[in-house]
Amino acid sequence: EAVTSAASLIGCSAKDLMLALSTHRIQAGKDIVAKRLTLQQAIDTRDALAKFIYASLFNWLVEEINRSLEIGKRRTGRIISILDIYGFESFRRNSFEQFCINYANERLQQHFNRHLFKLEQEEYELDGIDWTKVDFEDNQECLNLFEKKPIGLISLLDEESNFPKATDLTFANKLKQHLNANSCFKGERGGAFSICHYAGEVLYDTSGFLEKNRDPLHSDTIQLLSSCSCHLPQLFASNMLNQFQKQSVGTKFKGQLFKLIQQLENSTPHFIRCIKPNSKQLPGMYEKDLVLEQLRCCGVLEVVRISRAGYPTRMTHQEFARRYGFLLSEDNACHDPLSVSVSILQQFDVLPDMYQVGYTKLYFRTGQIGALEDARKQVLQGTLEVQKCFRGHRARRYFHELKRGVITLQSFVRSENARKEYDALMKLRQQIARETLDEQMRAIVHLQSVIRGWLARRNFCNLLKLKKINQNNTNQKPGRKISEMKDLSQEHGQVEPSVLAELQRRVLKAEAIVGQKEEENAALHEQLQQFEVRWSEYETKMKSMEGMWQKQIATLQMSLDAVKKSLPADNTAGQPGRLGGSPLPRYYDSEDTMSMGSQTPGGTTPIKFSSNVRDVGVGREINGGLDTVSLLVKEFEQRKQNFDDEAKAIVEVKSVEELRKLKLRFRTWKKDYKVRLRETNAKLHKLGLSEMKKIPWKWWGMKNKRVT
Repeated sequence: EAVTSAASLIGCSAKDLMLALSTHRIQAGKDIVAKRLTLQQAIDTRDALAKFIYASLFNWLVEEINRSLEIGKRRTGRIISILDIYGFESFRRNSFEQFCINYANERLQQHFNRHLFKLEQEEYELDGIDWTKVDFEDNQECLNLFEKKPIGLISLLDEESNFPKATDLTFANKLKQHLNANSCFKGERGGAFSICHYAGEVLYDTSGFLEKNRDPLHSDTIQLLSSCSCHLPQLFASNMLNQFQKQSVGTKFKGQLFKLIQQLENSTPHFIRCIKPNSKQLPGMYEKDLVLEQLRCCGVLEVVRISRAGYPTRMTHQEFARRYGFLLSEDNACHDPLSVSVSILQQFDVLPDMYQVGYTKLYFRTGQIGALEDARKQVLQGTLEVQKCFRGHRARRYFHELKRGVITLQSFVRSENARKEYDALMKLRQQIARETLDEQMRAIVHLQSVIRGWLARRNFCNLLKLKKINQNNTNQKPGRKISEMKDLSQEHGQVEPSVLAELQRRVLKAEAIVGQKEEENAALHEQLQQFEVRWSEYETKMKSMEGMWQKQIATLQMSLDAVKKSLPADNTAGQPGRLGGSPLPRYYDSEDTMSMGSQTPGGTTPIKFSSNVRDVGVGREINGGLDTVSLLVKEFEQRKQNFDDEAKAIVEVKSVEELRKLKLRFRTWKKDYKVRLRETNAKLHKLGLSEMKKIPWKWWGMKNKRVT
């Protein structure tokens, strides 16, 4: 199960993994010999593979994290790093791992001593400060035991690891042979040795040192990683193959430690010492001896002595003069940084025991710089208050200037907007005035048409009355008039013969004219009867035509209702399909529609023309009216067909905009058609009334009376 899981994680077969861990192929000339490994060798190979994958994965993760945190060109190189070291380790059995960890702690303790003891005291001496040296324990001899070449622990370990037949016991004997002269080394019985570290003496067992230092990662294992399907094992194997020289674990660890120390030397370190309160790892227990031993081993007591006797706060003369120089009055001001620094210290009455003046720096004891910082903060606070008031005044003045400019700009913009609004309002008022004038003109024309219609109807009634009187006069006999005239002449006495002859001649002429007119009137009566027959036929035709129109309008209404149902409900108010509420309207009985034909046509006045001429003209006008009605019927049929087709097309596409356009066209045509229908109706009505004797005609819907 373990082999299967490991093989699936790295992306290879379980068989290949078992073969790489249990055998080792060796090339002898042109032949390759597979050598079976012992159990311990197979375990070491397995551990080496696991450590190699872990170390490579750790390095890869660190590189990826650092690459993701880069800011490109803005990268400054300034970092804040935290180095966490567990500390010295001393167990019952200490092996190669404790050897490396304790070596790293020795090197870091040397860095700690260098910064807190060596460098600080050297700085005091170089800058001419009166200083008493503080003794501390130096671990340089122990570091030489680890790092010295060619006779050092790491060098001898690498040398022994290169011998194929070397063992851990031969390595221990070699250490005793070469390092017994060192005071920090002590050889023990068996394969063991002890080292006096900075924190105390630690006993090491050499069992497994050589194998762990060699880190036996065979070529078979690297080839297995190269053939894996996963990307990371392939990357780790390629990095391993690209290394020019294979290093041992100890040498590699030493190089990494030197690189770390180099980075620490280039930084400003701050140290935090962790103290174990007891060895039993229990809460609430404090072992004084153990804590005191740790404080001595870590050099904390020496650090405390140096801090109490030293000068933790230090500044160069230039920095001190630049930071506190403005606190001096004008009388004490000068350009020399050293003189400025001394003048500042004298002005604030700093005691001579609390500071020292070096060649390049000023050194202060703990807490002495606080008074200067308080004075500096107070002066800067007052300066900031003055600057704040001045900047506020300048900002307010700028704001008021900007506000005046904005108000001026707004006045120009608002005046321009007001002018535009005034122009638009004037145009609107002019348009409204024109529309009002047009409405008034239409109302005046309508009133005039009504009055003219009324005058025409009154004139028409008078003409009918005159016609009736003329007909009554024509029915009287002429002999009666002659006898009456004779009786009249006899009653008035004797008349002259010439006058009487003239009167008789006129009477005869009048009687001849009357006889002729009677004949003409008889012919006209026959024509009138014919016209009445035609009129009744025309009236019947118009009634049938009206029924046909109603059916066509109903059909159009159904088509438009279908359009209305197919369209969305929110557009039903704008549909033109509401023709059912207004079919072809019968406006023919109203006064306003009669006024459309109010102008009296020429040739209808019976006072100046004879009745036969008038009747002929009426017949022609009736024929013209019938032709006009036929054209209107044809137009209605054609329009009805067009609107019906367009309504069906709109139902298919379901377009509200097209429906609105159809409604507008229908209303426009309906209005025009209604006006022309009114005019034709009024014309025909007028012509019919001119021949009927006081008979109140309706267009249809009432039974007409015959002329007796």
